[in-house]
Amino acid sequence: MPRSEEELLAQRRAKLERLRARGVDPYPRRYHRTHTTQQAKDTLESAAERNDGTVLSVAGRIQRLRLMGGIAFLDLKDSSGRLQVSVRRELGEEQFGLIRDLDLGDILGVEGTLYRTRTGEITVEARTLTVLAKALRAPPEKWHGLVDIEARHRQRYLDLMVNPEAERVFLLRSRIVAAIRRFMADRGFLEVETPVLHSSAAGAMATPFVTHHNQLDMDLYLRIAMELHLKRCIVGGMEKVYEIGRVFRNEGVSFKHNPEFTMMESYEAYAAYHDVMAMTESLVATVAQEVLGTTRITYEGHTIDLTPPWPRRALREAILQRTEIDFTAHPDEASLRAAMDAAGIYADPAKPRGKLIDDLLSKAVEPNLVQPVFLLDYPVELSPLAKRREDDPALVERFEAFCGGMEIANAFTELNDPLDQWERLRQQMRAKDAGDEEADIPDEDFLIAIEHGMPPTGGLGLGIDRLVMLLTDQSSIREVILFPTNRPR
Repeated sequence: MPRSEEELLAQRRAKLERLRARGVDPYPRRYHRTHTTQQAKDTLESAAERNDGTVLSVAGRIQRLRLMGGIAFLDLKDSSGRLQVSVRRELGEEQFGLIRDLDLGDILGVEGTLYRTRTGEITVEARTLTVLAKALRAPPEKWHGLVDIEARHRQRYLDLMVNPEAERVFLLRSRIVAAIRRFMADRGFLEVETPVLHSSAAGAMATPFVTHHNQLDMDLYLRIAMELHLKRCIVGGMEKVYEIGRVFRNEGVSFKHNPEFTMMESYEAYAAYHDVMAMTESLVATVAQEVLGTTRITYEGHTIDLTPPWPRRALREAILQRTEIDFTAHPDEASLRAAMDAAGIYADPAKPRGKLIDDLLSKAVEPNLVQPVFLLDYPVELSPLAKRREDDPALVERFEAFCGGMEIANAFTELNDPLDQWERLRQQMRAKDAGDEEADIPDEDFLIAIEHGMPPTGGLGLGIDRLVMLLTDQSSIREVILFPTNRPR
């Protein structure tokens, strides 16, 4: 009959006390490790050092432990891999006797020499064992692992401990972010840091999280975008800037949404949205080539080619093709709502015209955009910070990049006319007063900043988490965020 968790915990606590009774510190302050497990293997593989009796020390978590009479074998795992350790009874009771009080999950340091077993496995023959951390709770069972998805996300440390795929994803995530930074630096962009706490929740159409500063006795908002502070940098003369950081939006949770997520935003003076499009497709392809060695990836069973150039399509045409609704032929909310009703598409009665167009995009078009594509020229109602098209003031110079059935980037030719910007944000405030919680709100200091003159500017927002989803073939954003938001137990 399986023992309860309480019984297993009590058994491990008893072993902990036995170690202490023997004078062993089960949680020492440090350990001098000379080699990772992979470096130890490489040492034996090197002809120059083979069988030279070199003494080395490794450390890791015990993954397997088996006692075979006068010899014990352990598998140690560290961040580089796994290595077998042999411990012989000839070491004496002080060392060999430690085996009785070790468990799977304990962290152990081993000093010894390398050799190959009869089956050819590289092994450390232990001379000294050092307990580095006694684990009071058992790791997940090896063969079945951590199968509960919520448990994997809530206790990511266990997921990383037993799931090689989780470890691979977050290793690749780190490499992807590093490759993005190299790409931006090579193009002359300066990485900067801007505030996370804002006095006004501006810069995007989203509901913010609110907090309170006691000393200043004022409400503050976790940022919903980096945009307005980065544009201040452009006004100040920093002509190419970017930031990678967390953004917070009080929105629902889905396969592509988490309340806190990572964005890269960049702004380039004297550029427009066509310039940003070229940079975006080059960035994604360059990162894929550098990290994966190819621009052809597999996502959700689809082979996707990230090689530039990506197709450019008007948003109007994409919606018209999928729904037979031409939103430019319906310039008011009532007309568009009637067209949606006639097409059998639900038109939320609480949403204005701009958000109904966004619904047509997200529900009818976006899931079908598997290969990378740019959709261009959005309604002005959806884009209060973007510059109007010269030939059609009802549209703005904006694109969104889609791939794998989801948006991965959003960009504008930035609005730098302060009078137009003031009026657009007044319209947003009227929408907020009418009940639209996601309407953008004025940031007066930003508006004063652009009154000092902001050059023509191209801006980009790239979803790091969604890009990682694509490049690691993960169907949920929760698989690429180390600690996604969870309900309390």
